Amino acid sequence: AATIASTDIRLLLKDDVFVDFFNTFLNLPVFGQTPIYISSMGQWDLWPELPSCLDPSPSALLAWLEKHRLPHFCKSSLCLHLVLCQKLLGFIRSGEAAKLLNWQSADRWLLEKCISGNQGMCHFRAFIQGTAGEELTDFWLTTERLLGLDELDERQRDLYLSLLHRLKATHLREGSSVVILCRTIIESLPKARHIQSIITRREILSKMQERVLFMLQSYWLPKFFIHCKMGMEEEESCQLLLQEYQERLLQANLQEPSVFPEKLLTAYIKRSQSLSGPYCSKKAKAEIWTLVKEERDSQEMKIPSFRVQRERQPGPAGSKKESHLDKDALGSFLHRSDHPANTASEGKGGATSPKKPRPNAEQVLLLEDLREEKVLSKLCSSAPLVQLPSLKKTVKTLPFLPSALSADTCAGRPFKDFLKHQDRSMETHLLDLWHDLEEFLPVVLDPSRENSFFLRCLIGEKICKTYLEEGTIQQLPLETRTLKNLRNHLMFGEFSPWIFRAQEEICKVLCCFYEEFLDDDDRTFLHFMVKGM
Repeated sequence: AATIASTDIRLLLKDDVFVDFFNTFLNLPVFGQTPIYISSMGQWDLWPELPSCLDPSPSALLAWLEKHRLPHFCKSSLCLHLVLCQKLLGFIRSGEAAKLLNWQSADRWLLEKCISGNQGMCHFRAFIQGTAGEELTDFWLTTERLLGLDELDERQRDLYLSLLHRLKATHLREGSSVVILCRTIIESLPKARHIQSIITRREILSKMQERVLFMLQSYWLPKFFIHCKMGMEEEESCQLLLQEYQERLLQANLQEPSVFPEKLLTAYIKRSQSLSGPYCSKKAKAEIWTLVKEERDSQEMKIPSFRVQRERQPGPAGSKKESHLDKDALGSFLHRSDHPANTASEGKGGATSPKKPRPNAEQVLLLEDLREEKVLSKLCSSAPLVQLPSLKKTVKTLPFLPSALSADTCAGRPFKDFLKHQDRSMETHLLDLWHDLEEFLPVVLDPSRENSFFLRCLIGEKICKTYLEEGTIQQLPLETRTLKNLRNHLMFGEFSPWIFRAQEEICKVLCCFYEEFLDDDDRTFLHFMVKGM
């Protein structure tokens, strides 16, 4: 991630793998302006579009991306997956893989096709889900994030310690797949367990990470390759690809070029063809989500209705008040289904986003792991001035706010940075609580995950200590009964519908600040575009 952050963005955009991950990041629904780069054409497609009277230069857009998008990308989970993807591709292309696995050039070519880019990594993660390979991958990603932090930096120390405690509670417990695989490394350094040296700890984790990576490369990659070939044989749309693979196998002496020719395409920004409406990402996002809701409503009408009956919980006789509260929380949970909300999953990233208009189907990113909504719409907006226009109709941001907040996690937390820069400590605290609750959900709802029990207890205890202590619970601008019922369940690592009730209340508090964030993002983008003309 540090290497990516220090590299000129023009050089980064020459790498198709980086472009795929970066496009996915740029289109997360937390952002206002969400451009996409079509590398085969050298074209930037903006959304919302700029007014047709403006003709901004690509250099201005790149300067904006380098300052206001790339730093967040380098802190995102997508960047970690990009680094892992590059490590796997490096192994596939190496002579070591050819000797160890007896791969021919055609095998390496096909496997690259299967795993390159965000979709390839999504398919790989789906293949290893529920296996030891999933735990190894999660360990590698968490360790990569941790080793990129400076423990002595006060701004990074809390995140560093949080990741370290997570590793100790899950992957570094006796009997875990990571400990079994790396036992020789741990036993070779018996004294290091009691040394609090940062360097020693980093050395141990780095060696364990290397061992885990080699296992992913030498064991799970070949299994994934076999799985892909078997799947393609049954898929009619893959027959041309398999035919080319067979032809390459017959050409034993075929040599792949070690260096790809440098692209000579001149980047440009697609001109807007719209003349109506002001430039306002907030309004455009609201219109998109209106289409999403209409589509969902039409689909729900086709599904037979059914009754949801709450499971009776054991408790003291006559506890009518508590039953009434649970009913309220459950009602909030069911009401949440009317909104385009989603549940994030650790390690994979999560966000729900509508699709914006793209030139053709090949240029549409399918963000399965990010749970992006596949909605195409011709939405255009424009404004010749840097000042944001006053809209006649009030834009309703609350319905799609949960999806934006979920995307904030895998986007490097740009909304949180905005709140911190505005000195909004309470709102930042609430946003952290929302994200911690969102992180807790997939863990408690999927008990089959390795170390699920220890992880959900760890997260539940962290939430209670950080936000729900007796001395601090009254300071939060949420309903007291919501917070108390939340604490009563989370302290035991239990699921509760009150999680959704708390998140809903937090969204109502943060809604106006998220709108300010979008307005600020619009102002900054327009400033760069007009200044660069």
